[in-house]
Amino acid sequence: MDGADSERKRAGFKERTPVDEARRILREAVAGAGDAAAADGDDGDTLSPLTGTERLEVERADGRVLAAPVASARSVPHYERAAMDGYAVRAADTFGASDRSPEVLRIAESVGADAEVGPETAARVHTGSALPAGADAVVMIERVTELESAGEVEIEDAVAEGENVAPVGEDVEADQHLYDAGHRLRPSDLGLLRSAGYARVAVAEPPTVGVIPTGEELVEADPGPGEVIETNGLTVSRLVERWGGRATYRDVVTDDFESLRVAIQRDLTKDVIVTTGGSSVGERDLLPEVIDELGEVLVHGVGLKPGHPVCLGIVEETPVLALPGYPVACIVNAVQFLRPVMRWLEGTEPDPHPTTLARLERKIPSEPGTRTFARVRLEDREDAADLAADEPRYAATPTRASGSGVLSSVALADGWVVVDDDREGIPAGETVAVENWEPNV
Repeated sequence: MDGADSERKRAGFKERTPVDEARRILREAVAGAGDAAAADGDDGDTLSPLTGTERLEVERADGRVLAAPVASARSVPHYERAAMDGYAVRAADTFGASDRSPEVLRIAESVGADAEVGPETAARVHTGSALPAGADAVVMIERVTELESAGEVEIEDAVAEGENVAPVGEDVEADQHLYDAGHRLRPSDLGLLRSAGYARVAVAEPPTVGVIPTGEELVEADPGPGEVIETNGLTVSRLVERWGGRATYRDVVTDDFESLRVAIQRDLTKDVIVTTGGSSVGERDLLPEVIDELGEVLVHGVGLKPGHPVCLGIVEETPVLALPGYPVACIVNAVQFLRPVMRWLEGTEPDPHPTTLARLERKIPSEPGTRTFARVRLEDREDAADLAADEPRYAATPTRASGSGVLSSVALADGWVVVDDDREGIPAGETVAVENWEPNV
Protein backbone atom coordinates (compact mmCIF):
# COMPACT_ATOMS: atom_id res chain seq x y z
CA MET A 1 0.00 0.00 0.00
CA ASP A 2 1.55 3.34 -1.05
CA GLY A 3 1.45 6.57 0.95
CA ALA A 4 -1.67 7.96 -0.76
CA ASP A 5 -3.65 4.79 -0.07
CA SER A 6 -2.51 4.69 3.53
CA GLU A 7 -3.53 8.32 4.03
CA ARG A 8 -6.92 7.68 2.45
CA LYS A 9 -7.63 4.72 4.73
CA ARG A 10 -6.65 6.76 7.79
CA ALA A 11 -8.54 9.90 6.82
CA GLY A 12 -11.64 8.40 5.21
CA PHE A 13 -13.55 10.66 2.84
CA LYS A 14 -13.09 14.10 4.33
CA GLU A 15 -12.99 15.57 0.81
CA ARG A 16 -15.42 14.30 -1.79
CA THR A 17 -15.53 15.16 -5.47
CA PRO A 18 -18.83 16.77 -6.56
CA VAL A 19 -20.96 14.50 -8.75
CA ASP A 20 -20.78 16.71 -11.85
CA GLU A 21 -17.01 17.06 -11.53
CA ALA A 22 -16.61 13.30 -11.13
CA ARG A 23 -18.66 12.73 -14.28
CA ARG A 24 -16.58 15.28 -16.18
CA ILE A 25 -13.34 13.57 -15.15
CA LEU A 26 -14.74 10.18 -16.08
CA ARG A 27 -15.99 11.39 -19.45
CA GLU A 28 -12.62 12.87 -20.37
CA ALA A 29 -10.99 9.55 -19.53
CA VAL A 30 -13.53 7.65 -21.63
CA ALA A 31 -13.13 9.97 -24.59
CA GLY A 32 -9.37 9.69 -24.41
CA ALA A 33 -6.75 12.18 -23.32
CA GLY A 34 -6.68 15.17 -25.67
CA ASP A 35 -9.54 13.86 -27.83
CA ALA A 36 -11.52 17.09 -27.69
CA ALA A 37 -13.83 16.20 -30.54
CA ALA A 38 -15.01 13.04 -28.85
CA ALA A 39 -15.30 14.76 -25.47
CA ASP A 40 -17.42 17.56 -26.91
CA GLY A 41 -19.79 15.23 -28.76
CA ASP A 42 -20.50 14.51 -32.42
CA ASP A 43 -21.52 17.04 -35.07
CA GLY A 44 -24.55 14.98 -36.13
CA ASP A 45 -23.23 14.00 -39.60
CA THR A 46 -21.69 10.70 -38.51
CA LEU A 47 -21.22 8.88 -35.25
CA SER A 48 -17.91 7.46 -34.05
CA PRO A 49 -18.85 5.20 -31.15
CA LEU A 50 -15.93 3.83 -29.18
CA THR A 51 -17.70 0.46 -29.23
CA GLY A 52 -17.55 0.24 -33.04
CA THR A 53 -20.36 -0.05 -35.59
CA GLU A 54 -22.22 -2.84 -37.34
CA ARG A 55 -24.92 -3.24 -39.98
CA LEU A 56 -28.00 -4.79 -38.47
CA GLU A 57 -31.32 -6.05 -39.83
CA VAL A 58 -34.03 -3.45 -39.22
CA GLU A 59 -36.19 -5.88 -37.27
CA ARG A 60 -33.35 -6.41 -34.76
CA ALA A 61 -32.45 -2.72 -34.36
CA ASP A 62 -34.98 -1.68 -31.70
CA GLY A 63 -33.20 0.41 -29.06
CA ARG A 64 -29.99 0.69 -31.06
CA VAL A 65 -28.27 3.96 -32.00
CA LEU A 66 -27.89 4.97 -35.64
CA ALA A 67 -24.25 5.42 -36.65
CA ALA A 68 -25.08 7.45 -39.79
CA PRO A 69 -27.91 9.74 -40.93
CA VAL A 70 -30.74 8.10 -42.84
CA ALA A 71 -32.70 9.46 -45.82
CA SER A 72 -35.60 7.66 -47.44
CA ALA A 73 -34.53 5.33 -50.25
CA ARG A 74 -37.94 5.67 -51.94
CA SER A 75 -41.21 7.54 -51.77
CA VAL A 76 -43.89 6.22 -49.43
CA PRO A 77 -46.30 5.44 -50.93
CA HIS A 78 -44.48 4.86 -54.20
CA TYR A 79 -47.74 4.87 -56.17
CA GLU A 80 -51.00 6.80 -56.14
CA ARG A 81 -53.45 4.88 -53.98
CA ALA A 82 -57.07 4.99 -52.94
CA ALA A 83 -57.48 6.62 -49.54
CA MET A 84 -60.78 4.80 -48.88
CA ASP A 85 -63.14 2.17 -50.24
CA GLY A 86 -65.20 3.35 -53.20
CA TYR A 87 -65.02 3.89 -56.95
CA ALA A 88 -62.13 5.42 -58.87
CA VAL A 89 -63.34 7.94 -61.43
CA ARG A 90 -62.33 10.87 -63.57
CA ALA A 91 -63.29 13.88 -61.46
CA ALA A 92 -64.69 15.72 -64.48
CA ASP A 93 -67.32 12.97 -64.90
CA THR A 94 -68.78 13.72 -61.46
CA PHE A 95 -69.28 17.46 -61.79
CA GLY A 96 -72.83 18.36 -60.78
CA ALA A 97 -73.56 14.98 -59.16
CA SER A 98 -75.80 15.03 -56.07
CA ASP A 99 -78.34 12.91 -54.21
CA ARG A 100 -81.18 14.30 -56.31
CA SER A 101 -79.28 14.29 -59.60
CA PRO A 102 -76.69 11.49 -59.62
CA GLU A 103 -74.31 10.87 -62.50
CA VAL A 104 -74.52 7.38 -63.99
CA LEU A 105 -71.19 5.75 -64.92
CA ARG A 106 -70.33 2.35 -66.35
CA ILE A 107 -68.51 -0.12 -64.12
CA ALA A 108 -65.08 -1.09 -65.48
CA GLU A 109 -64.59 -4.75 -66.29
CA SER A 110 -61.64 -5.08 -63.84
CA VAL A 111 -61.11 -3.74 -60.35
CA GLY A 112 -58.25 -1.92 -58.62
CA ALA A 113 -54.93 -1.48 -60.41
CA ASP A 114 -55.98 -3.87 -63.21
CA ALA A 115 -58.82 -1.61 -64.28
CA GLU A 116 -58.67 1.24 -66.77
CA VAL A 117 -60.93 4.22 -66.22
CA GLY A 118 -62.07 5.90 -69.40
CA PRO A 119 -64.71 8.57 -69.94
CA GLU A 120 -67.87 7.98 -67.87
CA THR A 121 -66.36 4.87 -66.28
CA ALA A 122 -65.85 3.91 -62.62
CA ALA A 123 -63.70 1.11 -61.17
CA ARG A 124 -64.15 -0.50 -57.75
CA VAL A 125 -61.18 0.16 -55.42
CA HIS A 126 -60.31 -0.62 -51.83
CA THR A 127 -58.38 1.47 -49.33
CA GLY A 128 -54.68 1.30 -50.20
CA SER A 129 -55.11 -0.18 -53.67
CA ALA A 130 -53.35 1.46 -56.60
CA LEU A 131 -55.35 4.06 -58.48
CA PRO A 132 -56.37 2.63 -61.89
CA ALA A 133 -55.00 4.16 -65.05
CA GLY A 134 -57.07 7.11 -66.20
CA ALA A 135 -58.63 7.84 -62.78
CA ASP A 136 -57.79 10.94 -60.79
CA ALA A 137 -60.22 10.76 -57.84
CA VAL A 138 -62.21 8.33 -55.67
CA VAL A 139 -65.87 8.57 -54.68
CA MET A 140 -66.42 6.99 -51.26
CA ILE A 141 -68.61 3.90 -51.27
CA GLU A 142 -71.27 5.59 -49.13
CA ARG A 143 -71.95 8.04 -51.98
CA VAL A 144 -72.40 5.38 -54.68
CA THR A 145 -75.44 3.24 -55.54
CA GLU A 146 -74.82 0.15 -57.61
CA LEU A 147 -77.44 -0.62 -60.27
CA GLU A 148 -77.62 -4.40 -60.29
CA SER A 149 -79.09 -5.02 -63.74
CA ALA A 150 -77.27 -2.44 -65.84
CA GLY A 151 -73.58 -2.78 -64.77
CA GLU A 152 -73.67 0.84 -63.81
CA VAL A 153 -73.37 2.98 -60.68
CA GLU A 154 -75.02 6.20 -59.61
CA ILE A 155 -72.49 8.75 -58.32
CA GLU A 156 -74.16 10.96 -55.72
CA ASP A 157 -71.23 13.24 -54.93
CA ALA A 158 -69.06 15.51 -57.05
CA VAL A 159 -65.35 15.05 -56.30
CA ALA A 160 -62.37 17.20 -57.20
CA GLU A 161 -59.22 15.96 -58.87
CA GLY A 162 -57.05 14.21 -56.27
CA GLU A 163 -59.89 13.83 -53.76
CA ASN A 164 -59.67 10.68 -51.63
CA VAL A 165 -56.38 9.82 -53.31
CA ALA A 166 -53.05 9.45 -51.47
CA PRO A 167 -50.38 10.88 -53.79
CA VAL A 168 -46.90 9.48 -54.32
CA GLY A 169 -44.74 10.49 -51.34
CA GLU A 170 -47.69 11.56 -49.15
CA ASP A 171 -46.02 9.85 -46.17
CA VAL A 172 -42.33 10.23 -47.09
CA GLU A 173 -40.68 11.63 -50.21
CA ALA A 174 -37.69 9.95 -51.82
CA ASP A 175 -34.39 11.27 -50.37
CA GLN A 176 -36.25 12.93 -47.48
CA HIS A 177 -34.09 13.16 -44.32
CA LEU A 178 -35.47 10.84 -41.65
CA TYR A 179 -32.98 10.54 -38.78
CA ASP A 180 -29.68 11.99 -37.61
CA ALA A 181 -26.76 9.87 -36.49
CA GLY A 182 -27.13 9.25 -32.77
CA HIS A 183 -30.89 8.67 -32.93
CA ARG A 184 -32.01 5.76 -30.75
CA LEU A 185 -34.42 3.63 -32.74
CA ARG A 186 -37.96 2.95 -31.50
CA PRO A 187 -40.47 0.38 -32.78
CA SER A 188 -42.25 3.04 -34.89
CA ASP A 189 -38.89 3.97 -36.45
CA LEU A 190 -38.34 0.38 -37.55
CA GLY A 191 -41.62 0.40 -39.45
CA LEU A 192 -40.75 3.66 -41.18
CA LEU A 193 -37.26 2.41 -42.11
CA ARG A 194 -38.69 -0.77 -43.59
CA SER A 195 -41.30 1.12 -45.61
CA ALA A 196 -38.64 3.63 -46.75
CA GLY A 197 -36.61 0.86 -48.36
CA TYR A 198 -34.16 -0.27 -45.67
CA ALA A 199 -33.45 -3.90 -44.81
CA ARG A 200 -30.33 -3.05 -42.73
CA VAL A 201 -29.00 0.03 -40.97
CA ALA A 202 -25.61 1.04 -39.53
CA VAL A 203 -25.76 1.19 -35.73
CA ALA A 204 -23.36 1.52 -32.82
CA GLU A 205 -22.36 -1.77 -31.27
CA PRO A 206 -23.79 -2.17 -27.75
CA PRO A 207 -21.30 -1.63 -24.91
CA THR A 208 -20.02 -4.81 -23.31
CA VAL A 209 -19.79 -4.74 -19.52
CA GLY A 210 -18.04 -7.14 -17.18
CA VAL A 211 -19.90 -7.20 -13.84
CA ILE A 212 -17.80 -8.55 -10.96
CA PRO A 213 -19.41 -8.89 -7.51
CA THR A 214 -16.79 -8.98 -4.73
CA GLY A 215 -16.80 -9.84 -1.04
CA GLU A 216 -15.93 -12.92 0.99
CA GLU A 217 -19.30 -12.68 2.75
CA LEU A 218 -21.33 -13.15 -0.45
CA VAL A 219 -23.14 -16.41 -1.22
CA GLU A 220 -25.65 -17.49 -3.84
CA ALA A 221 -28.15 -19.15 -1.46
CA ASP A 222 -28.82 -20.28 2.12
CA PRO A 223 -26.79 -17.61 3.95
CA GLY A 224 -25.40 -18.42 7.36
CA PRO A 225 -24.50 -15.91 10.11
CA GLY A 226 -22.31 -13.18 8.58
CA GLU A 227 -23.15 -14.21 5.03
CA VAL A 228 -25.19 -12.19 2.51
CA ILE A 229 -27.00 -13.20 -0.66
CA GLU A 230 -25.31 -11.68 -3.72
CA THR A 231 -27.72 -9.16 -5.28
CA ASN A 232 -25.62 -6.23 -6.51
CA GLY A 233 -24.08 -8.05 -9.46
CA LEU A 234 -27.49 -9.37 -10.49
CA THR A 235 -29.07 -5.92 -10.30
CA VAL A 236 -26.26 -4.14 -12.14
CA SER A 237 -26.08 -6.76 -14.90
CA ARG A 238 -29.81 -6.44 -15.54
CA LEU A 239 -29.54 -2.64 -15.57
CA VAL A 240 -26.81 -2.99 -18.19
CA GLU A 241 -29.13 -5.07 -20.36
CA ARG A 242 -32.00 -2.62 -19.86
CA TRP A 243 -29.73 0.25 -20.88
CA GLY A 244 -28.88 -1.52 -24.12
CA GLY A 245 -25.56 -3.15 -23.18
CA ARG A 246 -24.35 -6.73 -23.00
CA ALA A 247 -23.46 -7.82 -19.50
CA THR A 248 -21.23 -10.69 -18.44
CA TYR A 249 -22.25 -11.49 -14.87
CA ARG A 250 -19.22 -13.05 -13.16
CA ASP A 251 -18.98 -15.31 -10.12
CA VAL A 252 -18.21 -13.69 -6.78
CA VAL A 253 -14.54 -12.80 -6.22
CA THR A 254 -13.27 -12.87 -2.65
CA ASP A 255 -11.47 -9.97 -0.92
CA ASP A 256 -7.99 -10.96 -2.04
CA PHE A 257 -5.68 -8.56 -3.89
CA GLU A 258 -4.38 -11.09 -6.41
CA SER A 259 -7.84 -12.54 -7.10
CA LEU A 260 -9.25 -9.08 -7.71
CA ARG A 261 -6.34 -8.15 -9.97
CA VAL A 262 -6.81 -11.28 -12.09
CA ALA A 263 -10.59 -10.68 -12.31
CA ILE A 264 -10.14 -7.13 -13.62
CA GLN A 265 -7.44 -8.16 -16.08
CA ARG A 266 -9.69 -10.93 -17.41
CA ASP A 267 -12.38 -8.40 -18.36
CA LEU A 268 -10.16 -5.82 -20.03
CA THR A 269 -11.60 -7.12 -23.29
CA LYS A 270 -14.91 -5.50 -22.27
CA ASP A 271 -15.85 -1.88 -22.91
CA VAL A 272 -16.50 -1.28 -19.21
CA ILE A 273 -15.69 -3.14 -15.99
CA VAL A 274 -17.97 -2.76 -12.97
CA THR A 275 -17.21 -4.20 -9.55
CA THR A 276 -19.54 -4.19 -6.57
CA GLY A 277 -18.28 -4.00 -2.99
CA GLY A 278 -14.79 -3.34 -1.65
CA SER A 279 -14.64 0.29 -2.81
CA SER A 280 -14.36 2.13 0.50
CA VAL A 281 -11.41 2.60 2.89
CA GLY A 282 -11.69 -0.44 5.18
CA GLU A 283 -9.10 -3.17 5.52
CA ARG A 284 -10.95 -5.38 3.03
CA ASP A 285 -11.63 -2.55 0.56
CA LEU A 286 -8.84 -3.44 -1.84
CA LEU A 287 -10.25 -2.42 -5.21
CA PRO A 288 -8.94 1.18 -5.23
CA GLU A 289 -5.43 -0.23 -4.67
CA VAL A 290 -5.88 -2.84 -7.38
CA ILE A 291 -7.12 -0.24 -9.88
CA ASP A 292 -4.27 2.10 -8.95
CA GLU A 293 -1.69 -0.65 -9.53
CA LEU A 294 -3.15 -1.70 -12.89
CA GLY A 295 -3.99 1.78 -14.14
CA GLU A 296 -5.15 5.04 -12.59
CA VAL A 297 -7.67 5.99 -9.92
CA LEU A 298 -9.48 9.05 -11.27
CA VAL A 299 -11.86 9.71 -8.36
CA HIS A 300 -12.27 8.03 -4.98
CA GLY A 301 -15.11 9.40 -2.91
CA VAL A 302 -17.96 11.42 -4.44
CA GLY A 303 -20.34 13.91 -2.86
CA LEU A 304 -23.52 11.88 -3.17
CA LYS A 305 -25.72 10.07 -0.68
CA PRO A 306 -26.15 7.20 -0.50
CA GLY A 307 -22.99 5.91 -2.12
CA HIS A 308 -20.06 8.28 -1.59
CA PRO A 309 -17.40 5.48 -1.40
CA VAL A 310 -17.34 4.96 -5.17
CA CYS A 311 -14.03 4.60 -7.02
CA LEU A 312 -13.73 5.56 -10.68
CA GLY A 313 -10.64 4.53 -12.61
CA ILE A 314 -9.15 3.66 -15.97
CA VAL A 315 -7.07 0.58 -16.81
CA GLU A 316 -5.59 0.16 -20.29
CA GLU A 317 -8.19 2.61 -21.68
CA THR A 318 -11.02 0.59 -20.09
CA PRO A 319 -13.21 2.44 -17.56
CA VAL A 320 -13.37 0.60 -14.24
CA LEU A 321 -16.18 1.55 -11.85
CA ALA A 322 -15.89 0.18 -8.32
CA LEU A 323 -19.37 0.59 -6.86
CA PRO A 324 -20.14 0.40 -3.12
CA GLY A 325 -21.41 -2.84 -1.64
CA TYR A 326 -24.55 -1.47 0.01
CA PRO A 327 -27.36 -2.22 -2.47
CA VAL A 328 -28.97 1.23 -2.62
CA ALA A 329 -25.57 2.96 -2.87
CA CYS A 330 -24.64 0.53 -5.64
CA ILE A 331 -27.80 1.32 -7.63
CA VAL A 332 -27.48 5.09 -7.21
CA ASN A 333 -23.89 5.02 -8.47
CA ALA A 334 -24.77 2.72 -11.37
CA VAL A 335 -27.40 5.21 -12.52
CA GLN A 336 -25.14 8.23 -12.01
CA PHE A 337 -21.94 6.83 -13.57
CA LEU A 338 -22.38 3.52 -15.38
CA ARG A 339 -25.37 4.63 -17.47
CA PRO A 340 -23.57 7.78 -18.72
CA VAL A 341 -20.42 5.78 -19.52
CA MET A 342 -22.45 3.38 -21.64
CA ARG A 343 -23.99 6.28 -23.53
CA TRP A 344 -20.61 7.99 -24.10
CA LEU A 345 -19.13 4.76 -25.42
CA GLU A 346 -21.85 4.50 -28.07
CA GLY A 347 -21.42 8.18 -28.98
CA THR A 348 -24.54 9.65 -27.35
CA GLU A 349 -25.62 11.43 -24.17
CA PRO A 350 -27.92 10.00 -21.48
CA ASP A 351 -31.49 11.25 -21.79
CA PRO A 352 -33.11 12.86 -18.74
CA HIS A 353 -35.21 10.54 -16.62
CA PRO A 354 -38.99 10.95 -16.86
CA THR A 355 -40.30 12.86 -13.85
CA THR A 356 -43.58 13.28 -11.98
CA LEU A 357 -44.33 16.48 -10.09
CA ALA A 358 -45.58 15.92 -6.57
CA ARG A 359 -46.06 17.71 -3.24
CA LEU A 360 -43.48 16.58 -0.70
CA GLU A 361 -45.21 15.24 2.42
CA ARG A 362 -42.21 15.16 4.76
CA LYS A 363 -38.95 17.09 4.89
CA ILE A 364 -35.94 15.56 3.17
CA PRO A 365 -32.73 16.35 5.08
CA SER A 366 -29.45 16.77 3.21
CA GLU A 367 -25.92 18.01 3.84
CA PRO A 368 -24.68 21.00 1.82
CA GLY A 369 -22.12 19.82 -0.74
CA THR A 370 -23.76 16.40 -1.02
CA ARG A 371 -26.25 15.40 -3.71
CA THR A 372 -28.89 13.31 -1.99
CA PHE A 373 -31.16 10.75 -3.64
CA ALA A 374 -34.23 10.32 -1.43
CA ARG A 375 -36.52 7.42 -2.26
CA VAL A 376 -40.24 8.24 -2.25
CA ARG A 377 -43.64 6.66 -2.74
CA LEU A 378 -46.25 8.40 -4.89
CA GLU A 379 -49.96 8.52 -4.10
CA ASP A 380 -52.94 10.50 -5.37
CA ARG A 381 -53.57 13.53 -3.19
CA GLU A 382 -56.74 13.34 -1.13
CA ASP A 383 -57.66 16.87 -2.22
CA ALA A 384 -56.96 16.18 -5.91
CA ALA A 385 -60.49 17.14 -6.97
CA ASP A 386 -60.10 20.66 -5.50
CA LEU A 387 -56.65 21.45 -6.89
CA ALA A 388 -55.90 24.22 -9.35
CA ALA A 389 -54.70 23.17 -12.80
CA ASP A 390 -51.07 24.08 -12.02
CA GLU A 391 -50.88 22.17 -8.73
CA PRO A 392 -49.35 18.66 -8.58
CA ARG A 393 -51.89 15.84 -8.39
CA TYR A 394 -49.60 13.51 -6.45
CA ALA A 395 -48.12 13.38 -2.98
CA ALA A 396 -44.52 12.16 -2.50
CA THR A 397 -43.71 10.50 0.81
CA PRO A 398 -40.09 9.63 1.63
CA THR A 399 -39.63 5.98 2.52
CA ARG A 400 -38.95 5.54 6.22
CA ALA A 401 -36.24 2.97 5.49
CA SER A 402 -33.53 5.35 4.25
CA GLY A 403 -30.33 3.36 4.88
CA SER A 404 -28.09 2.62 1.91
CA GLY A 405 -28.27 -1.09 2.71
CA VAL A 406 -32.08 -1.29 2.67
CA LEU A 407 -32.78 -2.59 -0.82
CA SER A 408 -36.55 -2.51 -0.33
CA SER A 409 -36.38 1.28 0.02
CA VAL A 410 -35.62 1.39 -3.71
CA ALA A 411 -37.47 -1.69 -4.93
CA LEU A 412 -40.72 -0.59 -3.26
CA ALA A 413 -40.36 3.10 -4.12
CA ASP A 414 -41.82 4.89 -7.14
CA GLY A 415 -38.68 6.93 -7.75
CA TRP A 416 -36.36 9.33 -5.99
CA VAL A 417 -36.12 13.05 -5.37
CA VAL A 418 -32.71 14.59 -6.04
CA VAL A 419 -31.58 17.21 -3.51
CA ASP A 420 -28.96 19.36 -5.25
CA ASP A 421 -25.51 19.88 -3.77
CA ASP A 422 -26.20 23.50 -2.83
CA ARG A 423 -29.35 22.81 -0.79
CA GLU A 424 -29.70 21.87 2.84
CA GLY A 425 -32.70 19.63 2.45
CA ILE A 426 -36.17 20.22 0.99
CA PRO A 427 -39.04 21.32 3.27
CA ALA A 428 -42.40 19.55 3.38
CA GLY A 429 -45.00 21.10 1.11
CA GLU A 430 -42.59 21.97 -1.70
CA THR A 431 -43.31 20.74 -5.22
CA VAL A 432 -40.61 18.25 -6.23
CA ALA A 433 -39.73 16.27 -9.37
CA VAL A 434 -39.74 12.52 -8.71
CA GLU A 435 -37.32 10.78 -11.08
CA ASN A 436 -38.57 7.49 -12.46
CA TRP A 437 -35.07 6.18 -13.17
CA GLU A 438 -35.64 2.43 -13.49
CA PRO A 439 -37.64 2.00 -16.73
CA ASN A 440 -35.67 4.62 -18.64
CA VAL A 441 -33.08 3.44 -21.20
